[in-house]
Amino acid sequence: MDPTYPLYSIFAFICFILVLSPLPWHLQAWNVGTCMYMLWTSTVCLIWFINSLIWRNNAIDWAPIYCDITTRIVIGAGVAIPACGLCIQRRLYCVTKQLGSLTQQEKLKAVIVDMLITLGFPLFIIGIAYISQGHRYDIFEDVGCTFHIHDAWPAFLTYYMWPLTIALISAVYCGMNLRTIYRRRSALNKFNLADSTLPAKIYMRLLYLSCTEIVFTIPFASWVLYTDIINIAPYISWADTHSFFHLVWAYPSIIWHNEKELRPIVEFYRWNIIICAIVFIGFFTFADESRRNYGILFGRLMKWCGCSRSRSTANGHLLPMFENRIDSSATAPSFTVSLPSTLDDKFDELKTMEFDGHISASRMSISLDSQGSSSIESSPSSDYKTLL
Repeated sequence: MDPTYPLYSIFAFICFILVLSPLPWHLQAWNVGTCMYMLWTSTVCLIWFINSLIWRNNAIDWAPIYCDITTRIVIGAGVAIPACGLCIQRRLYCVTKQLGSLTQQEKLKAVIVDMLITLGFPLFIIGIAYISQGHRYDIFEDVGCTFHIHDAWPAFLTYYMWPLTIALISAVYCGMNLRTIYRRRSALNKFNLADSTLPAKIYMRLLYLSCTEIVFTIPFASWVLYTDIINIAPYISWADTHSFFHLVWAYPSIIWHNEKELRPIVEFYRWNIIICAIVFIGFFTFADESRRNYGILFGRLMKWCGCSRSRSTANGHLLPMFENRIDSSATAPSFTVSLPSTLDDKFDELKTMEFDGHISASRMSISLDSQGSSSIESSPSSDYKTLL
């Protein structure tokens, strides 16, 4: 039995939703690195969420086609998320070096290059990872289906080396960005960094996000690389590596939970994506501009429901309000209600009447005079009978 259930499932699903929430306004900024980071991270969170439900307390091969697809997506994400961090650092470096507006052609060229880094290269890794794929996939009870890489020297060239290599390149860009910011901080304070779609706050937040991703990726990727090196197997041939490719290996929880070397690796592969999601959520999902966009989105929803947005508040937030159809120059009328002189008189009056089950609203009248005062009058009706 998984001790983290249902905590892990809840975390994975919430991260899937929250990571995607800022996507629309990042698309408007042409920020490919951040958008692809969101898409890769949220997709893997969704995969692990589904896996935690399907393979809870079992290791049965329920969905072979699903596992074939998702294991390859996870392989790509292992390279794509560091590549997104590299893409962010690279864009920030270009922005700080230029300090001017980009032309439309330059923006389009930057988008193409970023897509090649964050999508094209991971797809290439997914393809060449087949070289070191010993069999279709593994199924771990309470975890789900995971990819299998045969730990021979080709595996380091086709997969294991790339997360660490990309993180080290990102670290070089990060150092250059920090040096450029320090040297040109006066120009950056005035700020017109490359284009108006990248304000100073977002620039610094992107820098912090990519730096945090580097801090986590380098030690984790180094640890994974080390564990694979000490367990490396000799490479014999292509036929030997793929001789049992059609097999699916299943691991009950009682086995992999008690493997001192296997359990940390399995737990790492499913929890590291949650860490990536939480880091992004901390930097972007609850930022000021995100909350402002949530307010705009909520205001549009309220308008669609028959309400409209009011004016912006002092800090720029839009508060959804019901539509005010009353003339602002009008004053609220005052109402005067005629009551019995004393409560005892009213009580005595009620004692002399019998209620037969309903009250006719048409017998109650409200009169409003020209000064804005009113009086409420009631007239006897057939609904009441006087007791003699």
